[in-house]
Amino acid sequence: MPRLREAVIVEGRCDKAKLAQILEDTPIIETGGFRIFKDKENLELIRRLAKERGVVVFTDSDGAGFLIRSRLSQCLPPDRVKHAYIPDVYGKERRKRKPSKEGKLGVEGMPAALLLDCLRRAGAMVEEAPSAGKEKLSKSDLAEHGLSGGADSAGKRRALQKRLGLPERLSANGLLQALNALYTREEALEAIVTQKGEDSN
Repeated sequence: MPRLREAVIVEGRCDKAKLAQILEDTPIIETGGFRIFKDKENLELIRRLAKERGVVVFTDSDGAGFLIRSRLSQCLPPDRVKHAYIPDVYGKERRKRKPSKEGKLGVEGMPAALLLDCLRRAGAMVEEAPSAGKEKLSKSDLAEHGLSGGADSAGKRRALQKRLGLPERLSANGLLQALNALYTREEALEAIVTQKGEDSN
């Protein structure tokens, strides 16, 4: 499965789920639709991803998608942002009872091959072969260090997220994705161990 060097910014969870089926080991961040206009923490995470690895904005082709794209364009450095566009295709996603307001399919409704083609045309750095040797932090690492599934794991995550300048409302899965997008495994574990030491004092 291909992967991108950049992070991908999409509107919602169904778009994220669709891209996760076709891209391996690529950070995919949701704007939450128009929530991005008020969610300063998520916007700050997207800015950081843009600075660290670059981002590809991949919103729907309707008016709402273009408003969100415009907002992100205003907030991110132009040299760290690429824009992928889907064509106007009229229809209805399977999960919906009726078509969208404009009657167009969104990212989630597009075929996988078309989505990959859109990303390539945007100039995204698509790597066909897996990167060799880059070990990632795992969910079991979070559990082992008390950041998932344990007593006050949410509080411990919030403390770590504050230390690292990450949004405080990240779930365990969101934290894992952010850590793997921004840090090597060793850097992330060092930050976790340091935070544990501070928490125990």
